[in-house]
Amino acid sequence: MPDIDRRHYGLDWLRLIAFGLLIFYHVGMFYVPWFWHVKSNYVSPAAEPLMLALNPWRLALLFFISGVALRFAVDKAPSARRFAVARTRILGLPLLFGVFVLVMPQTYFQLRQSGDFSGSILDFYLPYLQGRLPVFTPTWNHLWYIAYLLAYTLLIIPVAPLLRRAARSRLFQRYARTPAAILFLTILPFMGYEATLMHWFPITDDFIHDWGQHAHRLTILLLGFLVAKDRGFWNSVGRLLPITVVLAILLHFWGESLARAVLGDSVAGATVRLAFQVLYAWSCILAMLGFGQRYLDRPSKALQYLTGAIFCYYVVHQTITVVAGYYLTQLHLGVWREFTLLVAITVFGCVISYELGRRTGAFGVLIGIQNHRGPVAKRESPSDERAPARPAQAEA
Repeated sequence: MPDIDRRHYGLDWLRLIAFGLLIFYHVGMFYVPWFWHVKSNYVSPAAEPLMLALNPWRLALLFFISGVALRFAVDKAPSARRFAVARTRILGLPLLFGVFVLVMPQTYFQLRQSGDFSGSILDFYLPYLQGRLPVFTPTWNHLWYIAYLLAYTLLIIPVAPLLRRAARSRLFQRYARTPAAILFLTILPFMGYEATLMHWFPITDDFIHDWGQHAHRLTILLLGFLVAKDRGFWNSVGRLLPITVVLAILLHFWGESLARAVLGDSVAGATVRLAFQVLYAWSCILAMLGFGQRYLDRPSKALQYLTGAIFCYYVVHQTITVVAGYYLTQLHLGVWREFTLLVAITVFGCVISYELGRRTGAFGVLIGIQNHRGPVAKRESPSDERAPARPAQAEA
């Protein structure tokens, strides 16, 4: 990365890839046996291996990129107060609109499919607001990511000067310029979280009691913030690229079986398996960062358009998938025809939402569109925007 202060187009592409994987992951949740809002008639474990391969790193990559983007945005902001107000508006308004309007149909169709509610969606809305339903409402469902990101952003803004100084410290510079340290030392805190906090505070997405998840998400976001403009770190990521690809493949297919064969179910075996699991996730992230830096670091019209659209896609996609899936599976079309239609409807609905939103001021803001300049709106700021998630986790 020759110019650390210029826009990271490779990270923009990776952000699109991470959000795209998230959208398709939620389509997959409609088909695998894990709990989700609505389920297909064709539930099967067939897609589980792919989803389990993505689970440990897809959201961690997104939070890491969020930290990089936050560093660039904070450094360009005219004042900390103005930046905090702007970011609260950009993230807070879609979150509120989602909780009180956009997410509501997800719970409605969930309870209709389970047989716990049979009235109209208008009859459903007041009990939804009042919390008089068999599930917790009102809720943010998949939009928990926005709430967490906003909270972490507001936490980091006041201490940004201290974080910049920490990034320039001799100790951190030695870490950033040592590929082996980046690869192996970085996993230590996450191993600690998995061995302690994640047992005491399992993932809930309720924010208040989610300390294990907070530790994961905030740490990876802070790491992205610290290394965003560190040339040594990005050079190390480039040097690690072949190693991280091979390591990720080996650990995914043979890591756990090797540790179990050599050490069995002993404490040492459990520790090595945990290390391999976390190292697999981090190797995938480093491989993606290296790939983006080497092969994707260039602008394009498609990138410009999708960078402006992808956060809107994220905000609206799950409601589209839930509603479409609820009705499609009643038609008994067969799994592949149903799946193809569900993907097409989800993508088409995201595109239409963005195209409508960027042509209307208030609605666009509510569904996560930041800039409004008519039909040819352009983004000028770096990309803005989940640590391993468990298979049974419905949201994310």
